[in-house]
Amino acid sequence: MSYLEIASVNKIYGGKVHAVKALDLAIGQGEIVALLGSSGCGKTSTLRMIAGFEEVSSGRISLGGQEVHRLPPGRRGVAMAFEGYSLYPPLTLRENIAFALKGEKLAASEVAARVEEVAHLVEITAILDRYPSSVSGGQQQRASLARALIRRAALHLLDEPMGQLEPQLRALLRGRIKHFIRERGLTAILVTHDQTEANALADRIAVMENGELQQFDTPAALKERPANLFTGTFIGEPPMNVFDAEPQDSGGRLAFRLGEGASLDYDAGAFPGALRERLAAGRGITLGVRPHAVRIAEGGLTAQVAANQWLGDQTHISAGFAGGTIVSVRHDRADLRQGDRIPIAIAPADLHIFDRATGRAISHGGQLA
Repeated sequence: MSYLEIASVNKIYGGKVHAVKALDLAIGQGEIVALLGSSGCGKTSTLRMIAGFEEVSSGRISLGGQEVHRLPPGRRGVAMAFEGYSLYPPLTLRENIAFALKGEKLAASEVAARVEEVAHLVEITAILDRYPSSVSGGQQQRASLARALIRRAALHLLDEPMGQLEPQLRALLRGRIKHFIRERGLTAILVTHDQTEANALADRIAVMENGELQQFDTPAALKERPANLFTGTFIGEPPMNVFDAEPQDSGGRLAFRLGEGASLDYDAGAFPGALRERLAAGRGITLGVRPHAVRIAEGGLTAQVAANQWLGDQTHISAGFAGGTIVSVRHDRADLRQGDRIPIAIAPADLHIFDRATGRAISHGGQLA
């Protein structure tokens, strides 16, 4: 049985805006889950319905075997870190964090110890006795995060908890927070638009777009076996290269005809018969390939360099190819200039094939999805 179950949940604002559409999620106890998507995809509305700050238009939410979607927020046993901080201005950061323990009737010494522990976790020990108005937005955000993490709640909800922090501090806190949550066996849901943060913190990621769940899976599965073209292109940096293609099976060879006369030509034996039968149905397809899988190798198809960017630890090469642009990533510097012609090679094991009309995945690396 799932610890947190979201079943056929809809959220409609004003009878017109369908923000969350028939959402189903089952989350295990002790699991860290990220809701990932662009602005307006429905992830924050989902979080607020779980917390009780938004009513469910239809469907149900259960936590620990109890239906909670009709309970007021205070009775759900949920701790939440808000994107907008929501600290009490008359209280110091220390008092704001300790306020979360008010209902537990703990000894003052235990409260003080737990405040110090969580303040150290998020690097705000030195400013605990200052007021919210006298510290930066990033410091307020860390205090809000500490106030949520200090509680021994049934569920922890983190809404863009590190959005105001500089990259170096975010990287440090991601590791600490994951260890803190894992060590205590907490169940947590993180809302973010940052896939690096989602990948670093979450056991599984729910990718959302336009109010709909696109895929709910591990970070590795989202990248290696995306359920549809949206997930394939949303997950990964740089994004997946995509090209419309027409498959042509001549028996011994399987070719994918691209734009401007380009063609990826393979030994048909690299693809199972079931996939070749599927491709022979004549439906248009879209090919996808990750930039890290695009090799610059002799004997490949010709592309023309448009940009060559060294990012300190890898090179991103953008090139005109098949009527579009293809990006290749390599981990050394490349002595290439704009206008240079380079050979592009893509192995069949690195191809992702999607139905052009529906966007659904057909195969990954030659294996049916």
